[in-house]
Amino acid sequence: MDKRNLTLLTDLYQLTMMNGYLRENRKDEIAVFDVFFRQNGMITYSVACGLEQTIEYLTNLKFGEEEIEYLKNLGIFSEEFLEYLKDFRFTGDLYAVPEGTLVFPGEPILTVKAPIMQAQLVETAILNNINFQTLIATKAAKIRYAAKNDLVMEFGLRRAQAPDAGIYGARAAVIGGCDSTSNVLAGKMFGIPVAGTHAHSWVMNFKDEYTAFKAYAEVYPENALLLVDTYDTLKQGIPNAVKIFRELKEKGYSPKGIRLDSGDLAYLSKKARVMLDEAGFPEAKICASGDLDEYSINSLKNQGAKIDSWGVGTKLITSADMPALGGVYKLAAAEDDNGKIVPKIKISENVEKITNPGFKNVYRVYDKSTGMAEADFIFLRDEPPVDASKPLVLTHPTERWKSITFENYELKALQKDIIIGGKVVYETPSLKEIKAYAEREMASFWDEYKRLDKPHVYKVDLSDALYELKNEMLDDIRKGDVVR
Repeated sequence: MDKRNLTLLTDLYQLTMMNGYLRENRKDEIAVFDVFFRQNGMITYSVACGLEQTIEYLTNLKFGEEEIEYLKNLGIFSEEFLEYLKDFRFTGDLYAVPEGTLVFPGEPILTVKAPIMQAQLVETAILNNINFQTLIATKAAKIRYAAKNDLVMEFGLRRAQAPDAGIYGARAAVIGGCDSTSNVLAGKMFGIPVAGTHAHSWVMNFKDEYTAFKAYAEVYPENALLLVDTYDTLKQGIPNAVKIFRELKEKGYSPKGIRLDSGDLAYLSKKARVMLDEAGFPEAKICASGDLDEYSINSLKNQGAKIDSWGVGTKLITSADMPALGGVYKLAAAEDDNGKIVPKIKISENVEKITNPGFKNVYRVYDKSTGMAEADFIFLRDEPPVDASKPLVLTHPTERWKSITFENYELKALQKDIIIGGKVVYETPSLKEIKAYAEREMASFWDEYKRLDKPHVYKVDLSDALYELKNEMLDDIRKGDVVR
């Protein structure tokens, strides 16, 4: 666990608002905030990630002497506020979908219900955790989908945007579907299998390629995966690798294989496969790397490339085609002057930016006969429970003439209780368990929703009660009524 005090990992305006709430004597009012992402044209689904670090952050919130002294020196906070911070802790509630859950635009991934000053402070750090890790887990899931049953290795550390991105990006990548990482620190911290062999510099630092391969094979005879494209892949690299493999075989070792890092990977892998097979090494694997992503992997597989494993770096760890998830943290309900929690709504000329009010959860509808996910719907937590013995009718959240009826179905509420009254009530799974859960999640969705090119839009509806509440609040605002 990271031992740094991350309490000041926030935006300044969170602290200035806290100072204002204290002056207004509203520090104990309860507020409900949702974390979700919007439809932006590129997002089809996301793999929720970052909950474990969010739990650690919330349960370790503390303003120490150094933090308070720094804030005091800014000269913008009252003495009363600085004194209040000395005993500050998170005493609220956290609800969230488990890591590895597939989530869709508009669905509350995580909900904070806490005194307003606490709920306000934690916005920035929660978004920092959830946005980045969910983004990388999602990119990894798409790469895994393209690679099918091949091994996928995360190689992104040197291109990650700072150490934390490399460390927690590796964790997220494994949840999304990667089998291993080149990041040794992430391997140590999270128990991730580490993978890697040698670089081009190793080959270049010997008098010739054969000598370099031989030296490496002598050090690692059981893991001789040789990088063959330093000089000439087909004329030198593979023939030299074959010589080393024969020498290893004479000593009783089975060669690991070769790695291709440049050139026409489809063409070179096909040629390499023939050369290795003809040399008597059909078991030797071919690994590919070099600016790969789900689209290039999918293309290579469609071309019949003979590649067994994939090392994916830059385009994974930076999510190059969509470098930000765009998750937001929006007020959904707040305590009124009488102590009652009332729904809140944000409106916009952009329909996608109108929020769903109230304290909510999400149901996922599964077809009992297939076990496959068919639709989600967001509901208010104080609604009567759904009677699963009766047909379930879901209606489009805006185009109400569109509906679908389910009869042989079962429901699963996605959000779980994580922290209640400042105490953790959720048993965090191991990374291995989270990865296995994420694999089951992916398998429970039809390929139409996961395909890379123009995927089908998964149904996310609103319960009738939530739809009616939302429209009543919009009507009140249009009439000029004050909503609090």
